[in-house]
Amino acid sequence: MGLRLWGRRIGRVGALGVVLALSGVVAWTFALSWRPSDTYQFQGLDVSEAQGPVEWWTVKAGGADFAYLRATSGADGRDARFATNWADVYATGMRRGAMHVYSLCRLAADQANNFNTTVPRTDDALPAALEIDFSDDCPSRPVRDVVLGELRRFLGMVEAHTAKPVLLKISKRFDAAYQVTAAIQRPVWAVQDFFPPDYPARPWRMWQANDMRRIDGVDGPVNWDVVAP
Repeated sequence: MGLRLWGRRIGRVGALGVVLALSGVVAWTFALSWRPSDTYQFQGLDVSEAQGPVEWWTVKAGGADFAYLRATSGADGRDARFATNWADVYATGMRRGAMHVYSLCRLAADQANNFNTTVPRTDDALPAALEIDFSDDCPSRPVRDVVLGELRRFLGMVEAHTAKPVLLKISKRFDAAYQVTAAIQRPVWAVQDFFPPDYPARPWRMWQANDMRRIDGVDGPVNWDVVAP
């Protein structure tokens, strides 16, 4: 009897494990395809050379209205696929914008010059975006006044080139450390998977809602983004 009882218990535990495993697979599959509801009328993605070649016509057919393309990083980094992506997105009729990845370890003026000499000024482009977060390759943590001053310098130089206010794509941890969105009055692009973010000091204009989304036309995950309704 004891062996039979243990057998039944082991069977129930095994069944529970299978159910939990299947639930995890279903949740993972759902996450890979999830996008916010159509309440957000304009939805799109941002990519870099990490995604490799992109079939932009397929991406457009899959529901993307716009694309942000990484152009530069730091003072001398340039995305190897930016020029190709910039031209190919334009050919589809989708809206396009360029993005710079900010570094605390390089002077803002040098970073702005890198962006301005890489990204052409075009009237049809979306506002440029500045991606701000901590990175493992830059241990520098300047005081807040220095960071804000350098960010303002970057924004002034890039906005003189593009003639449009720059979007601040800022992480929760960076904004908590430096309170950038409270000090610099620019449109905010907030970042948080699946749940609308509430950490910026004012309402966000764009939201990176899913950093693991898979779509036809792109090899690997993309950041899926929406514009506030």
